[in-house]
Amino acid sequence: MPAPTPLASATIHLACGVRVSEIHLDTTTTLQYKVLMIAIKRYIATIELLLVFPAVLFMTALFVRDLQPPAYEPAQTARRIVDWFSARPFVGLDIFLIALPFTVFVIGSATVLRSWRTDAQLREAALQTLSVVHAHLAALLIAGATLVAGGILAIVALHVITD
Repeated sequence: MPAPTPLASATIHLACGVRVSEIHLDTTTTLQYKVLMIAIKRYIATIELLLVFPAVLFMTALFVRDLQPPAYEPAQTARRIVDWFSARPFVGLDIFLIALPFTVFVIGSATVLRSWRTDAQLREAALQTLSVVHAHLAALLIAGATLVAGGILAIVALHVITD
């Protein structure tokens, strides 16, 4: 196996006063890190979408149940979903409508901010939106799920405050 090609070297001063000299980054290590980070972002995006799904289902059911008379579908199914959430305030309200969207909001915000600070390509992609969407789909899904979670939290907060 050929020797790794050094990409960069640096001198680091640790907080405890120890000096670490000549840390070499090679192409193999940096590529493995990049692939790992892409996989982690996709995993976070999938988990966030799954965590926010019950709240999205409930909010959609609230909207759909008023589209048609209650005797017709899909209004009848939507009414059943809303009734299920209403019958279980701890699970329906506290967990599915507050805790899970809040978790998505916090994790998504942290992930998006970290990606924004560390990934120059993501910043460029924000300027060239459509041409680079495919390359950063996971980060955009995280941002979308985070916005959905924030919106759901705002709706639930308004509902709790007014009741």
